[in-house]
Amino acid sequence: MAKDMGETVKILMRKPEQIRNIAICAHIDHGKTTFSDNLLAGAGMLSEEHAGKQLALDFHADEQARGITIDSSSVSMVHEVNGQEHLINLIDTPGHVDFGGDVTRAMRAVDGCIVLTDAVEGIMPQTETVLRQALREHVRPILFINKVDRLIREVKLTPEAMQERFVKIIAAVNAFIDKITPEEHKGKWNVNVQDGSVAFGSAFHNWALSIDYMQKKSISFKDVIEHYSDPNDDNKYKELAKKAPLHEVVLGSVVKHLPNPVTAQKYRIPNIWHGDVESPEGKAILSCDPNGEPAFVCVKIVIDPHMGEVAAGRMFSGTIKQGQEVYLNGGKKKVRVQQVSIYKGAQRLQMDEVVAGNIVGISGLRGVFSGETVSSQPIEPFEAISHIFEPVVTKSIEAAKSADLPKLIEVLRKVSKEDPSIKIEINEETGENLLHGMGELHLEVVENRIKTEKNVDVKTSPPIVIFRESVEKISPQMEGKSPNKHNKFYVIVEPLDENIAKAIKDGILPEGRVKKNDKVLYGKLDEIGIPVKEGKKIRDICKGNLLVDGTRGIVHIGEVQELINEGFEQVMNQGPLAKEPGINMKVTVMDTKLHEDAIHRGPAQVLPAVRMAVKEAMEQANPVIFEPMQIVQIDAPHENMGDMSGLISNKRGQLLEMDQDGDQIVLKAKLPVAEMFGLSNEIRSMTSGRGNFFLIDQSYERLPRELQEKIIISIRERKGLKAEDLKEKVDE
Repeated sequence: MAKDMGETVKILMRKPEQIRNIAICAHIDHGKTTFSDNLLAGAGMLSEEHAGKQLALDFHADEQARGITIDSSSVSMVHEVNGQEHLINLIDTPGHVDFGGDVTRAMRAVDGCIVLTDAVEGIMPQTETVLRQALREHVRPILFINKVDRLIREVKLTPEAMQERFVKIIAAVNAFIDKITPEEHKGKWNVNVQDGSVAFGSAFHNWALSIDYMQKKSISFKDVIEHYSDPNDDNKYKELAKKAPLHEVVLGSVVKHLPNPVTAQKYRIPNIWHGDVESPEGKAILSCDPNGEPAFVCVKIVIDPHMGEVAAGRMFSGTIKQGQEVYLNGGKKKVRVQQVSIYKGAQRLQMDEVVAGNIVGISGLRGVFSGETVSSQPIEPFEAISHIFEPVVTKSIEAAKSADLPKLIEVLRKVSKEDPSIKIEINEETGENLLHGMGELHLEVVENRIKTEKNVDVKTSPPIVIFRESVEKISPQMEGKSPNKHNKFYVIVEPLDENIAKAIKDGILPEGRVKKNDKVLYGKLDEIGIPVKEGKKIRDICKGNLLVDGTRGIVHIGEVQELINEGFEQVMNQGPLAKEPGINMKVTVMDTKLHEDAIHRGPAQVLPAVRMAVKEAMEQANPVIFEPMQIVQIDAPHENMGDMSGLISNKRGQLLEMDQDGDQIVLKAKLPVAEMFGLSNEIRSMTSGRGNFFLIDQSYERLPRELQEKIIISIRERKGLKAEDLKEKVDE
């Protein structure tokens, strides 16, 4: 960092119109980290010779060894744009779908993003996924078409053909933006060559161009091709980096097209914070007021060997100082801030205070979690960060030496804080510890880090798939009695309407217990055709299931509602068939008889009664197992078309689409996750290393009837449950 950068940052942190909070996101191997290196070099934080090779934001050993970004990393840079200094808070995000949770969390902290696409490959499945993640958080995109040198040197395109290729990529990106962009931004957030919100170039060779820059510097496509005319003369294209340095072009576009925090928070806050915008704290958050109530949202936790947990996130309002006492709204407790800092990749620059509109690090927040809202007094927390994909692959993990078991438990808790996409299940009774991850690579990386970085030798099982339990028809009204027989609950379970299930999956309806008079939720329900009158009966949304209060005139129901929610959630986490989570069910409490005296309707009475009623209703509604399915895109050489079709059908898959692009075929297929282990290696061996697959979407579908009982029995055996007669529970 420049010697006076700390002082410069302190000044710029208080000038929100000169701040940009941005993320770099793209499909895997489209050049994000190399691109970030060049922006760092442009800010004087890296030498120009190392830019593009140092991978300054991939500072984990496994990231450098694998050549991929695994963790998002933040850096604050000072750049001069049009004669004025700007503070650019940048987050470099992973491209591999297994680490997509980091992209989602990063989007909460930023207001704009640079989407990279490979000039040869164009828009790919993960490009669409990261764009969807950005637009869902109301983050505005601009486009950078990378690896243009490949078009010149490998594909040998003419200037006209290059322009055609760019037009095709831009059209595909805009078509996707039109489809996903929230209504209020439709037509305003499309990327456009003419206004400079599209740039193109080569991050590896450190040059970039946009139409306005080409006009300003009188550079044409022919000039670009000219600089690559002699493949043996490196200096020729190095001249291009001097004429059109990447950081100058890209950051000019960032400052011009991406919003500053004050502008962005006006439209972002109503969508991610559901408190009263007319209250003093609401006005401060909406206007990014540095003098208002502090509001900090944690998006990532890094365990520092010296400082302990360091929470990285966005200051939406107020100021937080070193030593200040703050309140964790999720943890419901006060803690004292030890240090506040800004980021420069793996290092942090300590500050005296951090203010609204910036991406910062805070240490000392014991008990903080990703998505937590930190303030000085209790306030309405920000909406939970919801991920597009959820963990579908599981491994059991145990310490190689039994003496290491307490250390392993502690390490697993740290891992789940550092990466909330990894779900950890610690079963104190059976001693089985489960790691739920996004895919094989995700679990492999976590396992490797536990061994190398946390120094615990572990053994893991082969991958396991987590299934879901659901029902096929409406149940009769079933009764659940409390152990003291004084309380009764009458419950019906039925399949959830498809439009509601889809809205939960798409993140339109947030998971969690429903607050009284949640006008934002009622508005969202109204949009999908559920009237407010019905919406007011919803009490909880858990794992894609709905709890509805269908009772009338029950005097004490408000006092036991939280316990009813708890009982419902327990069954949705562990269903009656095989203790797998539930999905796509609507559970309605039709009636209840409660004891007059509160002492006779405590947790020990209500919870078993609710659980019994829900489970018995499920058992009477044709309970079935659903399995996770993934829609994937397979790219392979044309001559392997038959091999790929055979592979899909052998894995109980369904071929959805097939296109040909030159001598490549692009297949879209739906495959059960249970059949996908090792798929990457199989495709590579069949195609001599030239084929690959990418995740597009995932869902749960009913397991074929002939496999239902076999799978239920195998899950029960694995979990050590009684192999009781399942004939009554499974619809033959």
